[in-house]
Amino acid sequence: MIGARIKQARVAAGLSLRGLADGVGLSAMAISKYEREETKPSSEVLLRLSKALGVRVEYFFRQVEVELEGIEYRKHPQLPKRDEQRVLADVVEQLERWVELESIIPSSWPKAFEVPARLPEKIETMDAIEACAKQVREAWNLGLDPIGDLIEEMEEEGINVVLIDYDAEKRFDGLSSRVRGAPVIVVGREWPGDRQRFTLAHELGHLVLRGRLAGDAAKKGEEKACDRFAGAFLVPREEVFRALGERRKWLEPRELYLLKHEWGLSMNAWLYRAKDLGIVNGATAGRLWRFFAAHGWRKNEPGDAYPNERTERFDQLVYRALAEDLIGEAKAAELLGLKIAELRARRRMESGDEADRH
Repeated sequence: MIGARIKQARVAAGLSLRGLADGVGLSAMAISKYEREETKPSSEVLLRLSKALGVRVEYFFRQVEVELEGIEYRKHPQLPKRDEQRVLADVVEQLERWVELESIIPSSWPKAFEVPARLPEKIETMDAIEACAKQVREAWNLGLDPIGDLIEEMEEEGINVVLIDYDAEKRFDGLSSRVRGAPVIVVGREWPGDRQRFTLAHELGHLVLRGRLAGDAAKKGEEKACDRFAGAFLVPREEVFRALGERRKWLEPRELYLLKHEWGLSMNAWLYRAKDLGIVNGATAGRLWRFFAAHGWRKNEPGDAYPNERTERFDQLVYRALAEDLIGEAKAAELLGLKIAELRARRRMESGDEADRH
């Protein structure tokens, strides 16, 4: 078990055998033997490994194991193998801590995810996808207003959201999977909020639409269908018409920028919403996209980024377990990925950085 832990932490850190060996003053062969369980590291070596890998020593003795099922990447299915392994190792490590926390506080997760009842069995048009997105909003009691905290809403509905720091040099665009039957969606921690939200809504679309697409919607493909679902889920049709009107010959960039910060949907995605709903025709949309491209806005939109979202549930539950004496400081620090001194400073509210790792 210790060998598997060493390898998982090494891969998550993006280190080769030689890279880790250099960091702890050992040979690559010695690290390889530890990982293959041929030899066991001493307490001193474990301490050096923990420092090099950025984990607590207790991590190596964790008994919980999880397996990701049905892994699907959003855009870059051909990530380099090393990048893919690094992303997955990070995700698995975080989910292991979730599972361990759930064994301490069994009622920690609100409920199991369920696709809302009474959705149509077959969805044949993009307009039907609009209606489907609205039904999900209604089932979640979201109304038609902007969704203030999408991660919190998804966690309340039983979807586990994992945030990771590594983006494989911008080749990672999110993934979805399942752990013990529960859906998991992974996005970048430091992505702009509108990118996080669209990816989350897109992956929700996969959960909702899979097996239902038929006719023209099926011909366009599930990815395009989920893009349409994401836009409709984040900004319902009625609100798009309210904001933009029925017909337009041009959309002001500043107008789209303000709407982005009201709804958490990118300027480019607003343009797609306007085209999909017939507010602008293809020629106007083309002129706008060329205008955006000429200014470099297709990749980097102007002005302030929409604030990124965070997940606070895990941290809150760790502190609850600590307050109720269900765990001690050492276990709390391990679960939070902190040093004991950092944990104690946060307990005393002395830390200015309350955005913990998770």
